[in-house]
Amino acid sequence: MKIALAQINTHIGNFDANVAIILQHIDRAKRDGADLVVFPELCVCGYPPLDFLEFDDFIVRCENAIQQIAESCVGIAAIVGCPSRNPFVEGKNLFNSAFFLENGGVKQIVHKTLLPNYDVFDENRYFEPNTVFRFIEFQGKRIALTICEDLWDIEEDKMYSQWPMEELQVQSIDVIINIAASPFSYKHAESRKRVLHQNAAKYKLPIFYVNHVGAQTELVFDGGSMVLNRDGNVVCELDYFQEDFRVFELDWVNTAKSVPFSAEGFSAPDTETERIYHALILGIRDYFRKMGFKKAILGLSGGIDSALVYTLAVHALGKENVLGVLMPSPYSSDHSISDSLELAKRLGAATETLPIEPVFSQFTASLSDQFTGLSENITEENLQARIRGVLLMAMSNKFGYILLNTSNKSEMAVGYGTLYGDMCGGLAVIGDVYKTQVYSLCQFINRNEEIIPENILNKAPSAELRPNQKDSDSLPEYDVLDKLLHAYIEEKNGPAELIARGFEKPLVDRVLRLVNTNEYKRFQTPPILRVSPKAFGMGRRMPIVAKYLS
Repeated sequence: MKIALAQINTHIGNFDANVAIILQHIDRAKRDGADLVVFPELCVCGYPPLDFLEFDDFIVRCENAIQQIAESCVGIAAIVGCPSRNPFVEGKNLFNSAFFLENGGVKQIVHKTLLPNYDVFDENRYFEPNTVFRFIEFQGKRIALTICEDLWDIEEDKMYSQWPMEELQVQSIDVIINIAASPFSYKHAESRKRVLHQNAAKYKLPIFYVNHVGAQTELVFDGGSMVLNRDGNVVCELDYFQEDFRVFELDWVNTAKSVPFSAEGFSAPDTETERIYHALILGIRDYFRKMGFKKAILGLSGGIDSALVYTLAVHALGKENVLGVLMPSPYSSDHSISDSLELAKRLGAATETLPIEPVFSQFTASLSDQFTGLSENITEENLQARIRGVLLMAMSNKFGYILLNTSNKSEMAVGYGTLYGDMCGGLAVIGDVYKTQVYSLCQFINRNEEIIPENILNKAPSAELRPNQKDSDSLPEYDVLDKLLHAYIEEKNGPAELIARGFEKPLVDRVLRLVNTNEYKRFQTPPILRVSPKAFGMGRRMPIVAKYLS
């Protein structure tokens, strides 16, 4: 039996495009002599569809799409992910299902058992869990068809009360197929391999695993579909961060001993930094493509954050589609302008210059009566940031650009940013990238040639909103701050645990107060491309009005 894995990039709710790409791959599988072609979880409607699942019309379109796909399955079988209705009154109205299509129709439907309800997942909101376990029989082989999380409950501290493979493995299974929508984080590829390895080795069965690729707003799916033999060894791994398609002979998989992978595209990136780079490129590109946008605009300050976002945008969208706007303030240094212009020259991308001093003078003049006798403080700094935001949004509105936000995760965590100023935009590109990771990404970009000028990398970080300002005037040094933030946000260490790990109590109190009291700002930020195991946004749900200190 020949099994094809179709690692495709779908678009939520775009049924015509999704069906078209599925049909293309079914035709390709036929031409390549495959008996069965396997597609990712919920690929018919796109993942995650969220509250679109509550629209009856959305489900009707899913059903119509399945019928159209099934009609093409003559001379070949297919496994396709799609929601299905629960025929019983009890429970949720829908299942998260895998449709087995053969001979022009729906032969069998398998439902997902384990519904994740943590981090970015909220499947219990929409789906009823499966309670019936039946294999699929095809060409004399018994297939255990599972859906993503169905293979993931392998820890000693079990999250679920049922385990699909424990029910299926007693039925003389020959092969496991798992269709998935497993989002990217820079540590997740190893977790997937570990989970799949443990399942294959435990049940002594080969596994065919197919994952989504592409980005859906915040979530990036990195692909990395793979096949493992009955000993749990990966015998082939599909490309990362792009669509891919492979056909495998089941008998070969059962006897294969090593990884013969030699992809023409992206193999698994070696480092966390390289993975983050490719994820951000894919996230930007798919956000624009799927939203129907073409051109990006951003403020170019001469600092490392805007330099990185400018470079990523050029790599993702093309130099002709990115505009960097220099908006020098009365406190901007000469090198901030010259460094930005040098970066633009190296990238071959456009810039414009809009000095903010005339507007700032008018604003301060308008407020002079109200501010009489008061010294300058953060108010004047925020005014400058908001003027820049207004200018960028005006350019966006007039010329059809989408504004890219350039705030990093360290700044977002402690509220080091101005609402309706440097925190505005349509997409927060590096909002899940700590400042120390920003430097690593720039060094990765410069690995073969100096694209981002060294002067940008070497200068002290500064917002340049007052004379001789530096970030370190307001914040701990980033190498210390980022370690503390990671321990609190990603590792979920409480105040006492942080102090026990060696962080000084005054620092813990100060940083946690900043993180917790600035939740209201993060609530109003643009969508953030998720690259870490715990990103701000849909995966981290915290109360705005709360107090949690040591």
